[in-house]
Amino acid sequence: MSNIPFIDLKAQYKLIESQIKKRIDTVLDHGQYIMGPEVEEMEKELCKFTGSKFSVGCASGTDALLMALMALDIKAGDEVIIPDFSFFATAEVVSLIGAVPVFVDIHEDTYNVDPAEIEKHITKKTKAIMPVSLYGQCADFDTINAIASKHNIAVIEDGAQSFGASYKGKKSCNLTTIGCTSFFPSKPLGCYGDGGAVFTNDEKIATALREIRVHGQSGRYFHTRLGINGRIDSIQAAVVTEKMAIFEKELADRQKVAERYTQALKGKYKTPTIKEGNVSAYAQYTIEVDNRSEFQEKLSAKGVPTAVHYPAPLSKQPYYEGHSKTNAPKSVTAGQRVISLPFHPYMTEDVQNQVIESLLSL
Repeated sequence: MSNIPFIDLKAQYKLIESQIKKRIDTVLDHGQYIMGPEVEEMEKELCKFTGSKFSVGCASGTDALLMALMALDIKAGDEVIIPDFSFFATAEVVSLIGAVPVFVDIHEDTYNVDPAEIEKHITKKTKAIMPVSLYGQCADFDTINAIASKHNIAVIEDGAQSFGASYKGKKSCNLTTIGCTSFFPSKPLGCYGDGGAVFTNDEKIATALREIRVHGQSGRYFHTRLGINGRIDSIQAAVVTEKMAIFEKELADRQKVAERYTQALKGKYKTPTIKEGNVSAYAQYTIEVDNRSEFQEKLSAKGVPTAVHYPAPLSKQPYYEGHSKTNAPKSVTAGQRVISLPFHPYMTEDVQNQVIESLLSL
């Protein structure tokens, strides 16, 4: 058996190599490397895809979340409710502005935040809810948005893993007050470096986001608010735009690979549960296993790589442990059991078979 890649970005590049090089050459020719015309072109394509009125390209998915919080004027001492099971950036951005991340537990079937847990943790200090659409599946936004409306607070979707997913016919990143995504290379829609975008249908918020992206400028050297250096460069924007041309097909191919995995593995493993009305972007294909370390070693010996997203809840990370009294047992259990399999839209059936047969043999 040959070793297989966890994700194969080279297969995608070979398909669009000439178009990518042409777009990069265009940037090199005009020399507008930061905030060149490619950024506006990308933003228009992103709005067209999501149905959102406004999109603001930025330097990373983390910056997207930070900019969203800043645009909502969330300050030190304010509380932001987030799931306890996510990548560290979800909590990190809240702490960076001096606000308090309030960790709540998840549904064990989707790994997304449990809306019932959200309502329990709302206080007078709560200024926003930031659900994560983990592994590519949107959270329960009808319920979450209703809770937010009842308490007059904003909702920010952390859609770093879910760009391309849909929820009851609407696209991820166009489901809440603000939506955020990442174009990190391994994401469903990735660039060739760091990149991200923020989405909203509120013109005032969009204006704030654009100003925050360039150090709070509303005019050259005229700073009306605090901001960051959150700009996406022209080459990354060009790459994202070119990849949009094949994105729908890639999403369809992701569904095919995921369905094949699920059909083969569901009798033996806990496979992803996709809720009715949801279409996952499958940023990862994640199952649950016992004795994960031993399981990984056995698969590695068969040439099958794995990854863990994520091994521990945010509240148990060294930075937060000690000043968080969170009780999130489902997040703890998920962290102990989840494991992600090799997955990308260019997997051949032979490679899929190698993964499936290896898993079934254990």
